[in-house]
Amino acid sequence: MTGTQPAHPQIDTTRPHPARVYDWYLGGKDNYPVDEELGRQIAAIDDGAPRAARANRWFMQRATRHLARETGIRQFLDIGTGIPTEPNLHQIAQRVAPATRVVYVDNDPIVLAHAGALLRGTPEGATEYVQADARDPRGILEQAGRVLDLDRPVALSLIALLHFIADEDGAHDLVGTLVDALAPGSCLVLSAMTADFEPENVRRGIDLYTAQGVTLVARSRVELATFFTGLDLMDPGIVSVADWRTDLAEDESDIGPEPVSLYGAVGVKP
Repeated sequence: MTGTQPAHPQIDTTRPHPARVYDWYLGGKDNYPVDEELGRQIAAIDDGAPRAARANRWFMQRATRHLARETGIRQFLDIGTGIPTEPNLHQIAQRVAPATRVVYVDNDPIVLAHAGALLRGTPEGATEYVQADARDPRGILEQAGRVLDLDRPVALSLIALLHFIADEDGAHDLVGTLVDALAPGSCLVLSAMTADFEPENVRRGIDLYTAQGVTLVARSRVELATFFTGLDLMDPGIVSVADWRTDLAEDESDIGPEPVSLYGAVGVKP
């Protein structure tokens, strides 16, 4: 592993945790009754929440697959990694190009406890985990730069991360600092929650998370577009994650026609 990690990460099982709730939505086993309880409360308000989690995961897979196959990118920086759920990003990218180098970043002891699963990459490539806070982009770049060549294109993945960071807490500075440091030809892969499709359900879900002390921000399509300022959006632009390049889908089940309250997009640095 890269960076400094505590030998025995402390995990609080008395309060629900977003990463574990997400894991429960995906049918994982790395969650606790308190996480399931909150997940069920949210699903009772919005039965599309588990569908949205699956659609978001599939968006990441399609975007990674496309970048690895079509753009020739061989370096990925995934910030806000979350609990490992196969196939992980490195597995998708390294199936296309075994020499691909991947750095995962998270500051969560939950993820650290499972980081070993993230490091099972190909011998030809590199798969590393950095313990760092997303709000410290310069520190992330310093550590990631030990594995990635930042003078060559990198795919920066911020999947379901930014809705946990408010604008006043530096969301735009975070993205801007990271993108500015990357070489031309690099890509920003981003998904984030929106209330554009189901405003009342999303508001009630935010209230439940807020009651647990978790920041959660829904952004409009216009607001999300500001994170791509100066980048060239790939077709089809900023759309629901369920609708982004469905022609690239593999092993995805039908999630139905109902809205998915997450936008997804990929931008290229000229």
